Amino acid sequence: MDRIRFFAEVVDNPVAKTAIKSLSGYCHLCQKNRLEVALELALGYRDKACWKCRLASKVVKPVLERGAKAFNVTYGELKEKFKDAYWRRGLANVIKGLANFGMQKPFVPGAPFQVVWDVTYACNLRCRHCYATAGKPLEDELTTEEAFDAIDKFDRLGVTIIAFSGGEPLVRRDIFDLTKYAADKGIYVAIATNGTLITEDVARKLKESGVGYLQISLDGLKQTHDRFRGISGSFDRTVEGIKNALKAGLFVNVSMTVTKYNYRDVEGVIGLCETLGVNWFMHYNFIPTGRGREIVEADISPEQREELLKFLYQRNHTSSIQLLSTAPQFARVALQCEGNMVPTHFYNITAGDRLRELAGFIGGCGAGRFYISMRANGDIQPCVFFPLKVGNIRELDHRSLEDLWLHNHVFEDLRDKDIIEGCGTCRYRYYCGGCRARAYNYFGDYLKPDPGCIRNKNWWKQVKISELELQ
Repeated sequence: MDRIRFFAEVVDNPVAKTAIKSLSGYCHLCQKNRLEVALELALGYRDKACWKCRLASKVVKPVLERGAKAFNVTYGELKEKFKDAYWRRGLANVIKGLANFGMQKPFVPGAPFQVVWDVTYACNLRCRHCYATAGKPLEDELTTEEAFDAIDKFDRLGVTIIAFSGGEPLVRRDIFDLTKYAADKGIYVAIATNGTLITEDVARKLKESGVGYLQISLDGLKQTHDRFRGISGSFDRTVEGIKNALKAGLFVNVSMTVTKYNYRDVEGVIGLCETLGVNWFMHYNFIPTGRGREIVEADISPEQREELLKFLYQRNHTSSIQLLSTAPQFARVALQCEGNMVPTHFYNITAGDRLRELAGFIGGCGAGRFYISMRANGDIQPCVFFPLKVGNIRELDHRSLEDLWLHNHVFEDLRDKDIIEGCGTCRYRYYCGGCRARAYNYFGDYLKPDPGCIRNKNWWKQVKISELELQ
């Protein structure tokens, strides 16, 4: 059975859809989302539950069995795949999304797959492009108890991943308490860090406190990185941090915000990453927000971005690590290269044509669709580069938080790729749709085109003219 048709049949079956939707609430007795409990029962990872959750497992198990056949795996292989709690949480999120939103393009899960949370704006560096204008903490940052409460709310919503960011999250004294609290709930925990504070002891504590993934920023080779980060010696400390993290068994993704100032360092940084043995290298789009607004001229041109994405695509075939990009255009470039790898949101699908159609459902900008962000004071935004407040965690209980995810008009706009100016008529809009944060920060309107795309060169010219007028 075709994979897309399987999902469509689940959604098109009104009985199954109604049943699944009714099962996606929180169970106070089992203290988990009922779908998660049902999955644990159906897959044999749990044997005790309330009668409602046991009944839910009777509905879920046939769906799992049909799904295993659709994806040509045995039920035993399916059970092995979902042995980790966060995989089961992710599957529950997908099923909940099908019940709430249907099989729409692009796909919307039942809760954000990821919350990127700036837990503090204190930082030991002063990066020229920092979206958070980090340095000193805010006066109204969430306390430890408020942070625990926020994790509880995200847990009840069904969030799969919490990525603690900043500022520099490792300067927050309770960071290990927060990561452990989230991990103990079955949430996958990540940290985005500049890496300079990761000693062998810190790396060990990160591992012990439930952190599974580290994103460590490296914005060029030694001189370039130190100049961009504002602190001499930061490159050497970051590389040492990467080594310590790898030694501790952590998954390491090295991120690089590419600008005109480090564009020619990309190949060298990838080579360093391959030598170090990191898991991923990720090119980050430059977004003119925070301190980045002071260096808007640093953005690369559409032609340079196109050249970079083609290089990353081709290098992926020979590299010992995965090379990714936050630029949604990466998927369009891959499709035009007619290769067997299709980049989607933060992952490269290498299964060829049989998953190419699926990439149209899960690809493109994920702001307000796959993920949301939260500032250190609890303000919720579509993403960290997208300074548009849609709510505050202090003012939301679990019901109003879910309502925000399901019905907020900003999120609804961001999920509709057909209404984006220019991009809405592009054949690649479901794979790409442009970076909505770039549109918002350049034009003050998230439904404008992303001026960094080669297909939006006229908009890039408008940006450059606007800069000249400001000067």
